[in-house]
Amino acid sequence: MTQFHATTICAVRRGPDDVAIGGDGQVTMGETAIMKNGAKKVKKIFKNTVLTGFAGSVADAFALTEKFEKKLEEHGGNLKRAAVDLAQMWRSDKGMRSLEALMIVADREDLLVVSGNGEVIVPDQDFIAIGSGGNFAYSAANALFNHTDMGAEEIVRESLKIASSICVYTNDNITIEKL
Repeated sequence: MTQFHATTICAVRRGPDDVAIGGDGQVTMGETAIMKNGAKKVKKIFKNTVLTGFAGSVADAFALTEKFEKKLEEHGGNLKRAAVDLAQMWRSDKGMRSLEALMIVADREDLLVVSGNGEVIVPDQDFIAIGSGGNFAYSAANALFNHTDMGAEEIVRESLKIASSICVYTNDNITIEKL
């Protein structure tokens, strides 16, 4: 089976009025072929109050985002409850267990990572990064968040640009959504 490598997603929250998530646009097939340069892997959902970004299989991520939005509706927009409910369903539902993706979700109060292992992770600080170039973007976000006065969008953009200069599965075609 051909492996698709994709993505670096970075999210930063600098208080309730400064929340941003961004992702690169590259989708790579195997070790040698770039399939797409301009994929959009971040979006606003639930009446434009929640940001989502995904790393992994694109089809799986779309399915998860759709299920997550339904969970948000069920829980009246409560991000944590919806994320926990999705993670439990993802882990326990036989059909969903094979989905290969990782999600970052954020609103004005919370920033979370949701995985198919049933994990809902609250980062230690108000920034996180996932995907092929996630460690590079995370390191850059950590430095910029803790040692500059840059806003969330600026940190996300610079962190992704740094990751794209190091990670072969990350490009500098960056899409950012903010609250």
